[in-house]
Amino acid sequence: MSQALQNLLNLLNLEKLEEGLFRGQSEDLGLRQVFGGQVVGQALYAAKQMVPAERIIHSFHSYFLRPGDSQKPIIYDVETLRDGHSFSARRVSAIQNGQPIFYMTASFQAPESGYEHQTSMPKVPGPDNLPSETDIARQLAPYIPEKAREKFLAEKPLEIRPVKFHNPLKGHVDQPTRQVWIRANGAMPEDKRIHQYLLGYASDFNFLPVALQPHGKGFLEPGMQVATIDHSMWFHRPFDLNQWLLYSVESTSASSARGFVRGEFFTEQGTLVASTVQEGVMRQRS
Repeated sequence: MSQALQNLLNLLNLEKLEEGLFRGQSEDLGLRQVFGGQVVGQALYAAKQMVPAERIIHSFHSYFLRPGDSQKPIIYDVETLRDGHSFSARRVSAIQNGQPIFYMTASFQAPESGYEHQTSMPKVPGPDNLPSETDIARQLAPYIPEKAREKFLAEKPLEIRPVKFHNPLKGHVDQPTRQVWIRANGAMPEDKRIHQYLLGYASDFNFLPVALQPHGKGFLEPGMQVATIDHSMWFHRPFDLNQWLLYSVESTSASSARGFVRGEFFTEQGTLVASTVQEGVMRQRS
């Protein structure tokens, strides 16, 4: 396991303060605030600690209320909404400086058999001959702002290989679609719940910026404000983050300074394992 992956798994492993109350540390990715995927992954960990072991996450819906401070810890308060015959529901509040910065409602279910169908995976090149985002970042190092350069060039916990690279520092006009291959940068633990926390974390990468592509903008260009409003995810089938997953994203709308995106995760064999939806603010400030 790479040190970067171990550090991330430690970050997603919260400190229990008392029943239903947890504390997580924050990481600085060189962005303007806490990375949304971190809060999602930590909230999933907190919710799962309050659910019977046989029930696993199948969906969550979340709202980002305020920017998080990457220099301060976050408190997660878990409320039991319902434990039914088949499903358990939990609500998680993420709190900093005495104020909620994020809410999540998550639903859990024990696996059971039923009807099966799924959409088909897009036909795209496989990951083997594609450069990683880290390789590409090294080529762009002279153009990355100095205060963010170290973070962007550091070893990453996830290996991400874009089918087609979109420069966050200088956008170009393109169709509102994107595909990237993702896997853990090192051997993952066997506990599949950890794979789910990590995929929740990963689901916020290469997502909302897809809505900027028709407008020729990169999300790190000067004056751009890009921030998540809400983020939802459904876990359809088991998966292994030791293996490559394709994240296929499209934006079907942008209006009223908001972008809308949706995504799907597939195994290399074409099995649909998870789906995502997000809306966020997109503004060009003078």
